Amino acid sequence: MMVLVRWLREILARLFDKVDLPLLLALLCVMLISLVVLASAGGDNTRLFMSQAARFGVGLAAMVVVSRITPAKLRLWTPAAYLGSLVLLALVFVFGSGRSADLWLDLGVFYLQPGELLKLSVPMMLAWYLHGVVLPPSWKSLAVAAAIIGLPVAMIIKQPDLGTGMLVAASGVFAIYLAGIAWWRIGLLAGLGLASLPAVWPFLLPHQRERVLTFLSPESDPLGTGWNIIQSKIAIGSGGFSGKGWGQGSQAHLDFLPEHTTDFIFSVLSEEWGWLGVVTLLALYLFIIGRCMWLAASARDGYSRILAGALAMTFSVYVIVNGGMVAGLLPVVGVPMPLLSYGGTSAVSLLVGFGTVMSVHAHRKFMT
Repeated sequence: MMVLVRWLREILARLFDKVDLPLLLALLCVMLISLVVLASAGGDNTRLFMSQAARFGVGLAAMVVVSRITPAKLRLWTPAAYLGSLVLLALVFVFGSGRSADLWLDLGVFYLQPGELLKLSVPMMLAWYLHGVVLPPSWKSLAVAAAIIGLPVAMIIKQPDLGTGMLVAASGVFAIYLAGIAWWRIGLLAGLGLASLPAVWPFLLPHQRERVLTFLSPESDPLGTGWNIIQSKIAIGSGGFSGKGWGQGSQAHLDFLPEHTTDFIFSVLSEEWGWLGVVTLLALYLFIIGRCMWLAASARDGYSRILAGALAMTFSVYVIVNGGMVAGLLPVVGVPMPLLSYGGTSAVSLLVGFGTVMSVHAHRKFMT
Protein backbone atom coordinates (compact mmCIF):
# COMPACT_ATOMS: atom_id res chain seq x y z
CA MET A 1 0.00 0.00 0.00
CA MET A 2 2.81 2.40 0.89
CA VAL A 3 4.50 1.62 -2.39
CA LEU A 4 1.31 2.48 -4.30
CA VAL A 5 0.91 5.77 -2.41
CA ARG A 6 4.54 6.68 -3.07
CA TRP A 7 4.12 5.82 -6.74
CA LEU A 8 1.02 8.02 -7.05
CA ARG A 9 2.77 10.90 -5.30
CA GLU A 10 5.69 10.65 -7.71
CA ILE A 11 3.35 10.67 -10.70
CA LEU A 12 1.45 13.72 -9.41
CA ALA A 13 4.71 15.50 -8.59
CA ARG A 14 5.98 14.97 -12.12
CA LEU A 15 2.64 15.91 -13.66
CA PHE A 16 2.31 19.18 -11.73
CA ASP A 17 5.98 20.16 -11.54
CA LYS A 18 5.47 22.92 -14.13
CA VAL A 19 2.27 24.26 -12.55
CA ASP A 20 2.53 27.45 -10.49
CA LEU A 21 0.91 26.46 -7.18
CA PRO A 22 -0.14 29.96 -5.94
CA LEU A 23 -1.82 30.72 -9.27
CA LEU A 24 -3.49 27.30 -9.36
CA LEU A 25 -4.90 27.72 -5.84
CA ALA A 26 -6.32 31.16 -6.68
CA LEU A 27 -7.93 29.79 -9.85
CA LEU A 28 -9.42 26.87 -7.93
CA CYS A 29 -10.93 29.30 -5.41
CA VAL A 30 -12.60 31.32 -8.19
CA MET A 31 -13.94 28.15 -9.81
CA LEU A 32 -15.27 26.94 -6.46
CA ILE A 33 -17.07 30.26 -5.98
CA SER A 34 -18.48 29.91 -9.50
CA LEU A 35 -19.89 26.45 -8.78
CA VAL A 36 -21.41 27.60 -5.48
CA VAL A 37 -23.13 30.58 -7.14
CA LEU A 38 -24.24 28.47 -10.14
CA ALA A 39 -25.73 25.88 -7.80
CA SER A 40 -27.92 28.65 -6.41
CA ALA A 41 -28.62 30.57 -9.62
CA GLY A 42 -29.45 27.38 -11.53
CA GLY A 43 -32.13 26.37 -9.04
CA ASP A 44 -33.29 22.83 -9.75
CA ASN A 45 -31.17 22.61 -12.88
CA THR A 46 -28.37 20.42 -11.50
CA ARG A 47 -27.15 19.73 -15.03
CA LEU A 48 -25.90 23.32 -15.16
CA PHE A 49 -23.69 22.72 -12.13
CA MET A 50 -22.40 19.35 -13.32
CA SER A 51 -21.74 20.62 -16.84
CA GLN A 52 -19.66 23.56 -15.62
CA ALA A 53 -17.74 21.34 -13.18
CA ALA A 54 -16.89 19.01 -16.07
CA ARG A 55 -15.74 21.97 -18.18
CA PHE A 56 -13.52 23.18 -15.38
CA GLY A 57 -12.05 19.69 -15.19
CA VAL A 58 -11.29 19.69 -18.92
CA GLY A 59 -9.81 23.17 -18.67
CA LEU A 60 -7.59 22.25 -15.72
CA ALA A 61 -6.33 19.16 -17.54
CA ALA A 62 -5.55 21.27 -20.61
CA MET A 63 -3.81 23.84 -18.39
CA VAL A 64 -1.53 21.18 -16.90
CA VAL A 65 -0.69 19.81 -20.35
CA VAL A 66 0.06 23.25 -21.82
CA SER A 67 2.23 24.19 -18.83
CA ARG A 68 4.54 21.33 -19.81
CA ILE A 69 4.98 22.56 -23.39
CA THR A 70 8.01 24.76 -23.84
CA PRO A 71 7.49 28.32 -25.14
CA ALA A 72 9.74 27.40 -28.09
CA LYS A 73 7.25 24.75 -29.19
CA LEU A 74 4.32 27.10 -28.59
CA ARG A 75 6.03 29.67 -30.79
CA LEU A 76 6.55 27.05 -33.50
CA TRP A 77 2.86 26.08 -33.45
CA THR A 78 1.53 29.65 -33.26
CA PRO A 79 0.85 30.32 -36.99
CA ALA A 80 -1.09 27.05 -37.26
CA ALA A 81 -3.11 27.90 -34.14
CA TYR A 82 -3.95 31.36 -35.50
CA LEU A 83 -4.95 30.09 -38.95
CA GLY A 84 -6.95 27.24 -37.43
CA SER A 85 -8.88 29.69 -35.26
CA LEU A 86 -9.67 31.82 -38.32
CA VAL A 87 -10.92 28.77 -40.23
CA LEU A 88 -13.21 27.81 -37.34
CA LEU A 89 -14.42 31.40 -37.14
CA ALA A 90 -15.21 31.38 -40.87
CA LEU A 91 -17.21 28.16 -40.45
CA VAL A 92 -19.50 29.99 -38.01
CA PHE A 93 -20.95 31.99 -40.91
CA VAL A 94 -21.97 28.74 -42.62
CA PHE A 95 -22.77 26.32 -39.79
CA GLY A 96 -23.10 28.62 -36.78
CA SER A 97 -25.96 28.56 -34.30
CA GLY A 98 -27.14 30.66 -31.37
CA ARG A 99 -30.08 32.49 -29.91
CA SER A 100 -29.47 36.10 -30.91
CA ALA A 101 -26.36 35.61 -33.07
CA ASP A 102 -24.56 32.75 -34.80
CA LEU A 103 -21.61 32.39 -32.44
CA TRP A 104 -21.25 28.64 -31.84
CA LEU A 105 -20.37 25.54 -33.82
CA ASP A 106 -22.33 22.44 -32.82
CA LEU A 107 -19.75 19.65 -32.64
CA GLY A 108 -22.25 17.11 -31.34
CA VAL A 109 -20.58 16.52 -27.98
CA PHE A 110 -20.28 20.22 -27.13
CA TYR A 111 -20.67 23.72 -28.58
CA LEU A 112 -17.53 25.58 -29.60
CA GLN A 113 -17.32 29.37 -29.77
CA PRO A 114 -14.36 30.13 -32.08
CA GLY A 115 -14.34 33.79 -31.07
CA GLU A 116 -13.14 32.77 -27.60
CA LEU A 117 -10.17 30.93 -29.12
CA LEU A 118 -9.03 34.14 -30.81
CA LYS A 119 -8.50 35.75 -27.40
CA LEU A 120 -5.59 33.34 -27.08
CA SER A 121 -4.41 32.87 -30.67
CA VAL A 122 -4.32 36.61 -31.55
CA PRO A 123 -1.82 37.58 -28.82
CA MET A 124 0.11 34.39 -29.66
CA MET A 125 0.35 35.43 -33.30
CA LEU A 126 1.33 38.99 -32.43
CA ALA A 127 3.99 37.75 -30.01
CA TRP A 128 5.27 35.41 -32.74
CA TYR A 129 5.45 38.23 -35.29
CA LEU A 130 6.89 40.88 -32.97
CA HIS A 131 9.49 38.42 -31.69
CA GLY A 132 11.07 38.44 -35.14
CA VAL A 133 11.15 42.19 -35.81
CA VAL A 134 13.19 45.07 -34.46
CA LEU A 135 11.60 46.55 -31.33
CA PRO A 136 10.11 48.99 -30.59
CA PRO A 137 7.90 48.30 -33.62
CA SER A 138 8.05 50.61 -36.63
CA TRP A 139 5.02 51.88 -38.52
CA LYS A 140 5.41 48.98 -40.94
CA SER A 141 5.39 46.46 -38.09
CA LEU A 142 2.39 48.19 -36.54
CA ALA A 143 0.53 47.95 -39.86
CA VAL A 144 1.13 44.18 -40.00
CA ALA A 145 0.09 43.87 -36.35
CA ALA A 146 -3.10 45.83 -37.08
CA ALA A 147 -3.93 43.37 -39.88
CA ILE A 148 -3.38 40.41 -37.54
CA ILE A 149 -5.84 41.96 -35.09
CA GLY A 150 -8.24 43.52 -37.57
CA LEU A 151 -9.16 40.44 -39.61
CA PRO A 152 -10.54 38.29 -36.76
CA VAL A 153 -12.07 41.29 -34.99
CA ALA A 154 -13.97 42.28 -38.15
CA MET A 155 -15.22 38.71 -38.56
CA ILE A 156 -16.34 38.48 -34.93
CA ILE A 157 -18.18 41.81 -35.03
CA LYS A 158 -19.86 40.67 -38.25
CA GLN A 159 -21.41 37.65 -36.43
CA PRO A 160 -22.36 40.01 -34.60
CA ASP A 161 -20.50 39.76 -31.26
CA LEU A 162 -19.22 43.18 -30.27
CA GLY A 163 -18.17 42.12 -26.75
CA THR A 164 -15.89 39.29 -27.88
CA GLY A 165 -14.54 41.48 -30.69
CA MET A 166 -13.58 44.14 -28.16
CA LEU A 167 -11.74 41.62 -25.98
CA VAL A 168 -9.87 40.13 -28.93
CA ALA A 169 -8.86 43.66 -29.99
CA ALA A 170 -7.75 44.42 -26.42
CA SER A 171 -5.58 41.30 -26.29
CA GLY A 172 -3.85 42.44 -29.46
CA VAL A 173 -3.40 46.02 -28.29
CA PHE A 174 -1.80 44.82 -25.06
CA ALA A 175 0.65 42.68 -27.03
CA ILE A 176 1.68 45.72 -29.08
CA TYR A 177 2.01 47.81 -25.91
CA LEU A 178 4.30 45.21 -24.32
CA ALA A 179 6.45 45.22 -27.45
CA GLY A 180 7.61 48.69 -26.39
CA ILE A 181 5.67 50.99 -28.73
CA ALA A 182 6.66 54.62 -28.22
CA TRP A 183 4.37 56.71 -26.03
CA TRP A 184 3.92 59.40 -28.67
CA ARG A 185 2.62 56.74 -31.04
CA ILE A 186 0.25 55.45 -28.36
CA GLY A 187 -1.06 58.98 -27.86
CA LEU A 188 -1.44 59.57 -31.59
CA LEU A 189 -3.29 56.28 -32.20
CA ALA A 190 -5.49 56.79 -29.13
CA GLY A 191 -6.39 60.29 -30.30
CA LEU A 192 -7.26 59.04 -33.78
CA GLY A 193 -9.37 56.28 -32.27
CA LEU A 194 -11.34 58.69 -30.09
CA ALA A 195 -11.81 61.09 -32.97
CA SER A 196 -13.23 58.31 -35.13
CA LEU A 197 -15.93 57.26 -32.63
CA PRO A 198 -18.63 59.54 -34.11
CA ALA A 199 -17.96 57.99 -37.53
CA VAL A 200 -18.48 54.50 -36.10
CA TRP A 201 -21.99 55.26 -34.80
CA PRO A 202 -23.82 54.90 -38.17
CA PHE A 203 -22.26 51.45 -38.66
CA LEU A 204 -23.52 50.04 -35.35
CA LEU A 205 -26.43 47.64 -35.51
CA PRO A 206 -29.74 48.81 -34.01
CA HIS A 207 -29.39 46.67 -30.89
CA GLN A 208 -25.83 47.96 -30.35
CA ARG A 209 -26.98 51.58 -30.53
CA GLU A 210 -29.81 50.66 -28.20
CA ARG A 211 -27.35 49.35 -25.63
CA VAL A 212 -25.36 52.59 -25.69
CA LEU A 213 -28.51 54.70 -25.29
CA THR A 214 -29.74 52.41 -22.49
CA PHE A 215 -26.42 52.82 -20.71
CA LEU A 216 -26.81 56.59 -20.84
CA SER A 217 -30.40 56.48 -19.56
CA PRO A 218 -31.68 53.03 -18.43
CA GLU A 219 -34.67 54.61 -16.65
CA SER A 220 -36.05 55.89 -19.96
CA ASP A 221 -37.37 52.40 -20.73
CA PRO A 222 -37.49 50.53 -17.39
CA LEU A 223 -39.72 47.72 -18.66
CA GLY A 224 -37.87 47.28 -21.94
CA THR A 225 -34.26 47.90 -22.83
CA GLY A 226 -33.39 49.24 -19.37
CA TRP A 227 -34.79 46.21 -17.52
CA ASN A 228 -31.55 44.19 -17.38
CA ILE A 229 -29.33 46.85 -15.93
CA ILE A 230 -31.97 48.16 -13.50
CA GLN A 231 -32.58 44.67 -12.08
CA SER A 232 -28.84 44.06 -11.90
CA LYS A 233 -28.29 47.24 -9.89
CA ILE A 234 -31.15 46.28 -7.58
CA ALA A 235 -29.53 42.88 -6.98
CA ILE A 236 -26.13 44.43 -6.25
CA GLY A 237 -27.55 47.06 -3.91
CA SER A 238 -29.82 44.69 -1.98
CA GLY A 239 -26.91 42.42 -1.01
CA GLY A 240 -25.67 44.84 1.62
CA PHE A 241 -22.61 43.94 3.68
CA SER A 242 -22.94 40.16 4.00
CA GLY A 243 -25.71 39.34 1.51
CA LYS A 244 -29.05 37.59 1.80
CA GLY A 245 -27.51 34.14 1.98
CA TRP A 246 -27.02 31.27 -0.45
CA GLY A 247 -30.15 30.54 -2.44
CA GLN A 248 -31.99 33.55 -1.01
CA GLY A 249 -31.50 36.00 -3.86
CA SER A 250 -34.89 37.16 -5.11
CA GLN A 251 -33.72 38.76 -8.35
CA ALA A 252 -32.47 35.49 -9.84
CA HIS A 253 -34.89 33.04 -8.24
CA LEU A 254 -37.96 35.09 -9.14
CA ASP A 255 -36.63 35.61 -12.69
CA PHE A 256 -36.32 39.37 -12.43
CA LEU A 257 -32.66 39.18 -13.47
CA PRO A 258 -32.10 37.81 -17.00
CA GLU A 259 -28.99 35.84 -17.98
CA HIS A 260 -28.30 35.30 -14.29
CA THR A 261 -26.02 32.32 -14.91
CA THR A 262 -23.93 34.00 -17.62
CA ASP A 263 -23.52 37.75 -18.16
CA PHE A 264 -25.13 38.82 -14.87
CA ILE A 265 -23.91 36.11 -12.51
CA PHE A 266 -21.81 38.71 -10.68
CA SER A 267 -25.10 40.36 -9.66
CA VAL A 268 -26.27 37.05 -8.16
CA LEU A 269 -23.04 36.81 -6.18
CA SER A 270 -23.48 40.40 -4.97
CA GLU A 271 -27.06 39.81 -3.80
CA GLU A 272 -26.43 36.53 -2.01
CA TRP A 273 -22.95 37.17 -0.56
CA GLY A 274 -22.93 40.96 -0.34
CA TRP A 275 -19.91 43.22 -0.06
CA LEU A 276 -17.85 40.46 1.57
CA GLY A 277 -18.38 38.11 -1.36
CA VAL A 278 -17.59 40.80 -3.92
CA VAL A 279 -14.38 41.87 -2.16
CA THR A 280 -13.26 38.25 -1.83
CA LEU A 281 -13.76 37.57 -5.53
CA LEU A 282 -12.11 40.82 -6.62
CA ALA A 283 -9.15 40.13 -4.31
CA LEU A 284 -8.71 36.73 -5.97
CA TYR A 285 -8.89 38.35 -9.41
CA LEU A 286 -6.32 40.96 -8.37
CA PHE A 287 -3.98 38.25 -7.10
CA ILE A 288 -4.36 36.23 -10.33
CA ILE A 289 -3.59 39.26 -12.49
CA GLY A 290 -0.63 40.31 -10.34
CA ARG A 291 0.75 36.77 -10.22
CA CYS A 292 0.50 36.42 -14.00
CA MET A 293 2.28 39.73 -14.53
CA TRP A 294 5.04 38.61 -12.15
CA LEU A 295 5.40 35.32 -14.03
CA ALA A 296 5.46 37.22 -17.34
CA ALA A 297 8.25 39.42 -16.04
CA SER A 298 10.41 36.31 -15.55
CA ALA A 299 10.34 35.50 -19.27
CA ARG A 300 13.70 35.30 -21.02
CA ASP A 301 12.57 36.05 -24.58
CA GLY A 302 10.30 38.54 -26.32
CA TYR A 303 7.68 36.02 -27.45
CA SER A 304 7.09 34.67 -23.95
CA ARG A 305 7.07 38.07 -22.26
CA ILE A 306 4.66 39.64 -24.75
CA LEU A 307 2.31 36.65 -24.76
CA ALA A 308 2.14 36.10 -21.00
CA GLY A 309 1.77 39.80 -20.26
CA ALA A 310 -0.95 40.28 -22.87
CA LEU A 311 -2.95 37.32 -21.50
CA ALA A 312 -2.76 38.71 -17.97
CA MET A 313 -3.85 42.19 -19.05
CA THR A 314 -6.69 40.80 -21.17
CA PHE A 315 -7.97 38.88 -18.15
CA SER A 316 -8.14 42.18 -16.25
CA VAL A 317 -10.27 43.67 -19.05
CA TYR A 318 -12.73 40.78 -18.65
CA VAL A 319 -13.18 41.68 -14.99
CA ILE A 320 -13.40 45.44 -15.54
CA VAL A 321 -15.86 45.26 -18.45
CA ASN A 322 -18.24 42.74 -16.85
CA GLY A 323 -18.07 44.45 -13.45
CA GLY A 324 -18.73 47.85 -15.00
CA MET A 325 -21.49 46.40 -17.18
CA VAL A 326 -23.53 44.83 -14.36
CA ALA A 327 -23.07 47.94 -12.20
CA GLY A 328 -24.33 50.26 -14.92
CA LEU A 329 -20.95 51.93 -15.39
CA LEU A 330 -20.44 50.53 -18.91
CA PRO A 331 -22.81 49.52 -21.73
CA VAL A 332 -24.02 45.91 -21.79
CA VAL A 333 -21.81 44.12 -24.34
CA GLY A 334 -22.24 40.47 -23.41
CA VAL A 335 -18.84 39.91 -21.79
CA PRO A 336 -18.86 37.12 -19.16
CA MET A 337 -17.19 37.37 -15.77
CA PRO A 338 -14.09 35.17 -16.21
CA LEU A 339 -14.31 31.71 -14.62
CA LEU A 340 -17.47 32.78 -12.80
CA SER A 341 -20.05 32.86 -15.60
CA TYR A 342 -21.44 29.65 -17.05
CA GLY A 343 -19.71 28.78 -20.31
CA GLY A 344 -17.41 26.11 -21.68
CA THR A 345 -15.23 27.57 -24.42
CA SER A 346 -14.48 30.68 -22.39
CA ALA A 347 -13.46 28.73 -19.28
CA VAL A 348 -11.29 26.22 -21.15
CA SER A 349 -9.57 28.88 -23.29
CA LEU A 350 -8.83 30.98 -20.19
CA LEU A 351 -7.31 28.01 -18.36
CA VAL A 352 -5.23 27.14 -21.43
CA GLY A 353 -4.01 30.74 -21.34
CA PHE A 354 -3.01 30.38 -17.70
CA GLY A 355 -1.20 27.16 -18.63
CA THR A 356 0.74 29.20 -21.20
CA VAL A 357 1.73 31.74 -18.54
CA MET A 358 2.86 28.89 -16.26
CA SER A 359 4.92 27.42 -19.10
CA VAL A 360 6.73 30.72 -19.58
CA HIS A 361 7.83 30.73 -15.95
CA ALA A 362 8.53 26.99 -15.64
CA HIS A 363 10.79 26.85 -18.70
CA ARG A 364 12.52 30.21 -18.28
CA LYS A 365 15.89 28.55 -17.51
CA PHE A 366 15.83 26.66 -20.80
CA MET A 367 14.94 29.51 -23.15
CA THR A 368 17.29 30.57 -25.87
